[in-house]
Amino acid sequence: MAKTGKLSINSENMLPIIKKWLYSDHDIFIREQVANACDAITKLKKLEGVGEFRPEEDYKYQVHVVVNPDEKTLKFIDNGIGMTYDEVEKYITQIAFSGASEFLKKYEGKTDQDQIIGHFGLGFYSAFMVADEVHIDTLSYLDGEKPVHWESDGQSDYTIEEGNKQGIGTEITLYLNDDSYEFCNEFRVREILQKYCSFMPIPIFLEDVSAGAKKREEEEDARRNERNAKAKAEAEEKGEEAPEPEVKPEKLPINDTNPLWTRMASECKDEDYKEFYRKVFNDYKEPLFWIHLRTEYPFNLRGILYFPKINTEYDALESQIKLYNNQVFIADNIKEVIPEFLMTMKGVIDCPDLPLNVSRSALQNDGTVKKICDYISKKVADKLSGMCKTQREDYEKYWDDISPFIKYGCVRDVKFADKMMDYMLFKDLDDKYLTLKEYVEKNKLAAEEAEKKEADSSEENAAEESIEQEVIDTATGETIESEPEEEKEPEKATVFYVTDEVQQAQYIGMFRKNGKDAVILKHNIDQPFITQLEQRNEKLKFARIDSEVADDFLGEEEVRKEDIDSLTETFRKNLENEKLDVKVQNMKDDDVAAVMTLSEENRRMQDMMKM
Repeated sequence: MAKTGKLSINSENMLPIIKKWLYSDHDIFIREQVANACDAITKLKKLEGVGEFRPEEDYKYQVHVVVNPDEKTLKFIDNGIGMTYDEVEKYITQIAFSGASEFLKKYEGKTDQDQIIGHFGLGFYSAFMVADEVHIDTLSYLDGEKPVHWESDGQSDYTIEEGNKQGIGTEITLYLNDDSYEFCNEFRVREILQKYCSFMPIPIFLEDVSAGAKKREEEEDARRNERNAKAKAEAEEKGEEAPEPEVKPEKLPINDTNPLWTRMASECKDEDYKEFYRKVFNDYKEPLFWIHLRTEYPFNLRGILYFPKINTEYDALESQIKLYNNQVFIADNIKEVIPEFLMTMKGVIDCPDLPLNVSRSALQNDGTVKKICDYISKKVADKLSGMCKTQREDYEKYWDDISPFIKYGCVRDVKFADKMMDYMLFKDLDDKYLTLKEYVEKNKLAAEEAEKKEADSSEENAAEESIEQEVIDTATGETIESEPEEEKEPEKATVFYVTDEVQQAQYIGMFRKNGKDAVILKHNIDQPFITQLEQRNEKLKFARIDSEVADDFLGEEEVRKEDIDSLTETFRKNLENEKLDVKVQNMKDDDVAAVMTLSEENRRMQDMMKM
């Protein structure tokens, strides 16, 4: 005999409000129903694992999504654990009461092969966003249990009675409302399934059972049979062996139940990573490299991050990080779980420990998110430093593409900077890539070699220097010890840099002629980055190639006073600044008519004001 009753709402919100505001995207109800179906199967697999359920030999765990445009219905069918009469009343009629947590508590520690997705209890009711009526037919795996039928129009009433379902599992039927007929279209539902369910852990099949679909299938079967008959007849006519008949294509699931991030990195080949990248991001340009993430403490996380080839400026880029929870798509373009300086990366992150709201589409700001950011930052630093040590050629090849973001990371994240400073590369005038330590050492050796050559060719100066050092008392003939010179503070090593190879070509030529070198720093982030380097290393300073003239380029002859006065007057007049201080010095190289310089300090102030 049928029983009627009232829905028990364990919430302050009424059901109509939940129906309207539960999710921002209405198509997400498909994800919720499929996730529940996967959970039902996962529970049964867990029971099988502990010996409480023994499936038949050919039992295949599957989820079927069935569209019927003729009847305007959408069905979700699973062959999972099913529900008893009491369980339907407990878990379905009490909104926000989830059976997942209770099940996990009971079987915690007995098997962890599969994970339960849902913990929210509201996923089922998302069906009422698009349906006038929802029916449930279910049969528990427990021996002796009878099938149960439940239905509701989404108001506050429901009906529950004995059903007629054959086979264990659950079948949910949505009778779509007038505004939601799009969800009984096979192509539309396939699109949604591919968006949310492409990597769910249970095989998902999509079927169209409308009369039109059946007719199309019958027509295709007839054409296939006709082709087979024709091929056989032609073979017999030629006296040849008949070819293998064309068979009906096997229906394949729409999802990959074992996505790349669930495997061990040692099991994955380079081509696997590239193919996964193309599939997920529809980008057929190969990524530069990738990082396979896997940790279980202090949080559970799996994922793959890719460094794509970038041709645009940093501020024009958007994050393309897809977030999953136990292989269920939650959201994309998630900025909270990725350090800001890595927003150029593409990838997937599967983390059941992330706090999600009821819609599973927005992250809350808590400590777990910060820990994940720190973990990803560390893994990126480990990957880059490892490449610099063991794959230097590849590292140099990628450097121009990744350097702006790595430098930005060093400026924004002290811990990241600590790990990366020894592996930052600088491109010199000969297009060679060197770490800062390598570059400074190289120029130090070059300077010492130049000084040695100059000393060897200046014996007279060396002799005069020797005489000056030895002062003799004319009265006694004894050598007078000279007062020791005060120790001078060691000069800072200067790293000259170029920001525009065309505009600064004259200075570059002058440097090359005098055996000097410089590094190329073209990006906006380079100014704050070199400032940070100077703060970290007091014995180092950076100067733009046209900000000051090195002593090696200056002549010994003094400039005539009248020339200084004339040039000073010219600059003050044209720049309309009578207080302008003009310093004039002779150049050693006659090929260079003149160069104008602006101090590095003033130049950086101007650059900062432009940013």
